[in-house]
Amino acid sequence: MLLNSNSMTTAHHYLGLVRFSHTVFALPFAFLSAALAWKDASFRWVDAAGILLCMVCARNFAMAFNRIVDRHIDLKNPRTAARHLPAGTLSVAGVSLFAIANAAIFVAATALFMPNDWPLILAAPVLAFVALYSLTKRFTALAHFWLGAALMLAPVAAWIAIRGLTEMTVPLLLGTAVLFWVSGFDILYACQDAEFDRREGLHSVPARFGVKRRLHIAELCHAVRLGLLVALGMASPHLGQVYFAGLAVIAVLLIVEHSLVRADDLSRVNRAFFQINGVISLGLLALVLVQVWLI
Repeated sequence: MLLNSNSMTTAHHYLGLVRFSHTVFALPFAFLSAALAWKDASFRWVDAAGILLCMVCARNFAMAFNRIVDRHIDLKNPRTAARHLPAGTLSVAGVSLFAIANAAIFVAATALFMPNDWPLILAAPVLAFVALYSLTKRFTALAHFWLGAALMLAPVAAWIAIRGLTEMTVPLLLGTAVLFWVSGFDILYACQDAEFDRREGLHSVPARFGVKRRLHIAELCHAVRLGLLVALGMASPHLGQVYFAGLAVIAVLLIVEHSLVRADDLSRVNRAFFQINGVISLGLLALVLVQVWLI
């Protein structure tokens, strides 16, 4: 019983390390893209399992890598000093093995998509791209957009896993919408560390342009994102009235999200970041599933 209890505690720490609950930001868009791809391709449960496994493992790898390379920075920042590596809850060696294991499972899982070999061909470049995000804030304020591009890979890769490199307009529109959505809410989230980033010589939009100006940049990102989702609805023959009605609701949620965060009051950043964006991603997936499968 003690061993089981210790194992559960360790597993809990690793889930906390990678913020497993945040998978909700990317995974719904992978399956949204897959749902559209399956409308013109044969559905296979093995493909669905492969998308789920690859998504979880790629994200676990990227988050573990991020925590390893940022551990000294996190220790200096009062907001992040209690994270697992700075606090000593987990070891660098243990987290490194966790990252390597997830990378290996990710690569192995691409075999589930055979005879489509594109996922295997692209596996290493994808892992490299998502890992390098962790280094970008050391040299560019565009780090938020690298993160957005990393999550953009979720819908694009899911489409390629099912359809290969064919008819890429739909996944690229969806992926670019994800890019601007994630970049916008990451800019909001980064406001909490603007002063710390300036002091430590790190780069971010709030640190470079100030908290007030970054609000407008985040708003612009989300406006572009909404426009791209409209373009997606027009480009896909499988989306219609239900989808566009849902976009109106999403527009309202984005307005609410930005109303929660002001330059002189960052106390509600977490609510805007976690709760509203989680509702948006899951809600959009639900809309598309209703549109393409039940209507």
